[in-house]
Amino acid sequence: MSAADSTAVTAPTGSDTTGSGPASGGRHLGLALFVIAAAQLMVILDATITNIALPAIQTDLGVSDSNLAWVVNSYALAFGGLLLFGGKAGDLYGRRRMFQVGIAVFTVASLLGGLAPNEGLLIGARILQGVGAALAAPSALALITTTFPVGKSRNTAMGVYAAMGGVGATVGLLLGGMLTDVLDWRWVFYVNIPIGLVVLAGTRNLVEAERHPGRLDVPGAITGTGGLIALVYGITRGGEHGWGNGLTLVSFAVAAVLLVVFLVLQARTGDPMMPLRLFKDRNRWGSYATMLFIGAGMFATFYFLTLYMQLILGYSPVRTGFAYLPFSFGMAAAAGISAKLVTHVAPRLIAGPGLLVAAVGMFWFATLEADSSYAAHLMPAMFVTALGLGMSFVPMTLGAVSGVSHADTGVASALLNTAQQIGGALGLAVLSTLSTSAANDKLPEAAGALYRGLATEDFALVARAGDALTHGYTVAFAAAAGMFLAGLVVTALAVNAGKQHVEGSAPPVHMG
Repeated sequence: MSAADSTAVTAPTGSDTTGSGPASGGRHLGLALFVIAAAQLMVILDATITNIALPAIQTDLGVSDSNLAWVVNSYALAFGGLLLFGGKAGDLYGRRRMFQVGIAVFTVASLLGGLAPNEGLLIGARILQGVGAALAAPSALALITTTFPVGKSRNTAMGVYAAMGGVGATVGLLLGGMLTDVLDWRWVFYVNIPIGLVVLAGTRNLVEAERHPGRLDVPGAITGTGGLIALVYGITRGGEHGWGNGLTLVSFAVAAVLLVVFLVLQARTGDPMMPLRLFKDRNRWGSYATMLFIGAGMFATFYFLTLYMQLILGYSPVRTGFAYLPFSFGMAAAAGISAKLVTHVAPRLIAGPGLLVAAVGMFWFATLEADSSYAAHLMPAMFVTALGLGMSFVPMTLGAVSGVSHADTGVASALLNTAQQIGGALGLAVLSTLSTSAANDKLPEAAGALYRGLATEDFALVARAGDALTHGYTVAFAAAAGMFLAGLVVTALAVNAGKQHVEGSAPPVHMG
């Protein structure tokens, strides 16, 4: 989920166009801003909107506990794994063109997701959504620089664009709850169709950027994304079928081979998807590693909290969406404070304490019981966690792009977003495995037992299943706190930059 954002690869801040220049006229600029903001909202919204619908999806399609995480992970893996590829494609073939292709793919995938009759096709649609988002999102911010002239209009557009991250996260949770409650979970996908069509119709108001020479790193995209998918699948399958299972071992072996090949290709190719030179600076790789751990813990927060509130506390989807508001408020407040502090204090002195506060919030979640109070337990723990995470995002973002050459700024910012998405997918795979194992140790097939108890009105079974599932969730929260602490250690050891200057063009971070 997200509160600040994005996935964008930053374009040059000049007006590099194909000769048409930035769009002129208030009306055309307003339409252009609406198109970019709507696209950004749609991409971010979809990172969170499905969280609220997870219990309904699981019940309707009969999705197993282990496979339920793939409804979230499949999107994150495709999105994060192909972000750099999408940015390069925009440079080579035109950012407006790739923006259009990405939105079209995303819209079609949303239709397929809404129509999906089983979990396999739903997960396939989510992967396709991630592909579309990865093609469109890197060009969105770049199109602002080619469409809006330098000055007030561009600054306004940048501000609106960045705000869509926080708005999209909150709207996704609230809209997901209302659509699931009032209509059906399938509408969390159908809602993207009218938005996508409107965005596609309005792209004629965007100004194309000049194209750059080079070639797509297709082998890098295939080996890198394939290796990550194999790794996440191996972790998920290992928790369900055992770590000595033949297919589990094969998955880990395939992941190891593909990821090694990916690194070799990145070192040898002339146009790598992930330039290894970016990892020579300790502040930069420290920021990437920290964001990996942040993503791992943060994705789990929303996933398990949603299940806890709906399955254990009995919240409706709408109530669950509103219950997340303290998280959004805490994140926004802390991000604003850290943006001011970073010009006076070294990044590690902001991000480090922030991660410690976030870990405290997660340990607070780890004390949840089946009858915990929202006002006395959930709400304050949510706000504390959000404050800590909000304090860490700005300094990590600046650390990732500080000192980067102009040619590598876009790639550096995209790598930070990629680290968060991939960290989230890997973290959720690990933590869902831990949670399921812990719950099943207390009561075999705990989730299934809960549904059987509800169907047969066996409230004693419902109570035992609720206790077992809550135990599983708290184990995951404790492990997530450990991930935040691991990020704190990396920050303390690797990030040694001094105070920063916040640039107006600094890339936002995708939290979701």
